Amino acid sequence: MSEWVFFLEEASARAMLEGLLPRIAPQCVDVRYIVFDGKQDMEKQLVRRMRDYRNRGARFFVIRDQDSGDCLAIKERLQQFCADAGRPNTIVRIVCRELESFYLADLAAVEYGLGIAGIAKRQKNQKFRTPDRLGSPSQELIALTKGRYQKIGGSRAIAPHLDINNTRSHSFKMLVEAIQSMAFEEQSITSN
Repeated sequence: MSEWVFFLEEASARAMLEGLLPRIAPQCVDVRYIVFDGKQDMEKQLVRRMRDYRNRGARFFVIRDQDSGDCLAIKERLQQFCADAGRPNTIVRIVCRELESFYLADLAAVEYGLGIAGIAKRQKNQKFRTPDRLGSPSQELIALTKGRYQKIGGSRAIAPHLDINNTRSHSFKMLVEAIQSMAFEEQSITSN
């Protein structure tokens, strides 16, 4: 059985992936999550944790929020960490600003997941058409849901309803495409 290992900045990213991956990843893949206590903890431990991972055949993903940093610089730094750990083929994805931009890009999933009627119709608002540009998606989502959104519980509730074909968040689209590409490779390998 193949193994995919996700190195994640925070627990809400794990909750999101647990709702998303069953619809994308092949069943022949064993998924593991290594969750850090924020981006500084991730950057401090990533090389060691990746280098010491026992399954040399595992495929690795690193997912981290951009926050207010430079997306390209963050990605380059994380790719260098992966190379230093002997895992240069690791897929690195930077979430534009915050994970909540994925949810703001799919307000129907927010409405359904949190059970709040009328939110989906707000998708037509300018700021929700390209939420990767928002300065603080988490604050926008908290305000939009009148405080009902909580990071982990909200991610757990919303993620199973996210439209994997949604392109309003470019970073969500890039993450889904990377996972789909890896899934295609896995299926090709197992069918041979």
